[in-house]
Amino acid sequence: MKMKVRGKHVVLSLVCLVLGFILAFSYSLASTEDSIQSKLTSGQYQKEDDLRDQLIAQQEKNSMIQKELYDKQDRVVKIEQDLSKEKQIYFNLAEDAEKFRMYLGKTGVKGQGLKVTLSDANYKPSGENVNNYIVHEHHVFKVINELYIAGASAVAINGQRLKHNSYIVCEGPVITVDGVQFPAPFEITAIGDSEVLSAALNIVGGVKDQLVNDNIVFTEEKKQEIILEPTIGES
Repeated sequence: MKMKVRGKHVVLSLVCLVLGFILAFSYSLASTEDSIQSKLTSGQYQKEDDLRDQLIAQQEKNSMIQKELYDKQDRVVKIEQDLSKEKQIYFNLAEDAEKFRMYLGKTGVKGQGLKVTLSDANYKPSGENVNNYIVHEHHVFKVINELYIAGASAVAINGQRLKHNSYIVCEGPVITVDGVQFPAPFEITAIGDSEVLSAALNIVGGVKDQLVNDNIVFTEEKKQEIILEPTIGES
């Protein structure tokens, strides 16, 4: 018995054929994409791992460099502190050396100060010992010592700069300072705070009163500037 092929059967067959082709193509395409995706993902993972390892290695290296930098900075700070201390020590030594040179009379000095003049008494009663009315070395010593105690940095007698080993000797009406003779009046100049120096000499019962009681004519003058030249010769 012969079957009659109808038109709708043909159409249905074509539809099924096309649908099968589409399904087969889609499956093939999906498989290919999955394979490519799998390969790409695996490659990316490997690359990410490599980059991560490199990043960790770089961070460790940076950490070591940072620590080394901190250590060197600490060393630099310590060196700077040591240099600062040495600089201060050298500065102090230079100051001390300058002071010693000044005390030794080896360097000129200038500044405000006080000038004290000691003169013999004008009135000498007849029958009295004339030595009781003239300036002696112990009078000069009293003034000089008080000036040094009050902070005088340099002292001179009649322009003769005193040194650490200076000597003063009274020989009749004259006084010898380091071998140089000077007659009265004796001008004692001292560099320092003029107010302090003057106050030290004028204390009640102090040096000035003692000299006046010994018939010494005592005068003083505050000076804004006194210049004392360095001494010449052996120290």
